[in-house]
Amino acid sequence: MTLPFKIGVLQLSMEPLHETVHMAQACDAAGFDVFWLAEAYPWWRKHSMEARSSTAATAIIARETRNIAIGWGIISPYTRHPVQIAMEARILQEAAGEGRFLLGLGASKIFMKEIGEGEKGREVGPATVMRESIEIIKAMLSGNEVKYEGKAFQAFAPALKPDAHVPRWQPPLYIGATGPVLQRLAGAMTQGLLTASITTPKFAAYSRGIMEEGAKKAGRDGAQLDLGCVVVGSVGEDPKTAREGAREMAAMYLANKVQNIKSSADKLLECAGLTMEEIQPIAGAMEKGGRKAAARAVSDTILDKVCPVAGSPKQCIEKLEEYRAAGCTQMMLELWGDHRLQQARLFGEKVLPHFHKK
Repeated sequence: MTLPFKIGVLQLSMEPLHETVHMAQACDAAGFDVFWLAEAYPWWRKHSMEARSSTAATAIIARETRNIAIGWGIISPYTRHPVQIAMEARILQEAAGEGRFLLGLGASKIFMKEIGEGEKGREVGPATVMRESIEIIKAMLSGNEVKYEGKAFQAFAPALKPDAHVPRWQPPLYIGATGPVLQRLAGAMTQGLLTASITTPKFAAYSRGIMEEGAKKAGRDGAQLDLGCVVVGSVGEDPKTAREGAREMAAMYLANKVQNIKSSADKLLECAGLTMEEIQPIAGAMEKGGRKAAARAVSDTILDKVCPVAGSPKQCIEKLEEYRAAGCTQMMLELWGDHRLQQARLFGEKVLPHFHKK
């Protein structure tokens, strides 16, 4: 069985709630498959933006949309106990309904750094934290009795009574990861892997291989697992103007995220053909002058290396096909630039039909 190729939009929870809801509604109307909300972190205050709870926001978004699936892309067990994550997942199950909620979980090294490596970060490694979190979340959502004592977490809960009014289905669970250890864990334990921003087709192919290694070792069919790729996106009838939105988003990630995930980003950068020497001036511009200054430091050569889905509708289709050929089954586009609501509509009119007809 061939997995369907899904195209969604991802954004950070650093914008006012009404703007995020309007964007999700625009994506719903355009025919996108998933609206992913990644949890921002307080670092964004440097640039006049505020971190907001993605779990709270997605519950509202689920009620304010009709067809589009809603995804956590991602939240971290370093900021919430797995039992709390399961409790919040219950709300999304009820708000979105079966088939419309995707649970993305990741260590989020940037968030770990912001909060001092997290309460458990000094005791056990991220792989243990993630494995135990997944086991607890699945156990809680199963409704069975939970008696769990791990290295990072403990969890205890009686079994649900048969007459309890609660969803009885398990949402698809994904791991967001850049390094090979957690990518293999995604293959072994979940529905699939979500990669970091600045994913290129080459890194997508590499990541699918690592995920499938983990699946094979666990006796699972890796070909049936999703690979979600976070990619900068911007569309417009004028290709040059459309690329400018992608340039600004690429600048923000090259300036902070790639550097903050440190050694885990080595393969990401290698696949993009990027060096730290190329990134450093962008980071400096971001600190001194904000995201607009950082965008001006991103040359056309660097932008091409990032492999954005950007330009005219035809160019976006061509790039999306490149990612599909590399093994990506879930495109997670970070739309940026001017007139994002109109961009969503243009995607729906001139890009998405190309893929939905197949």
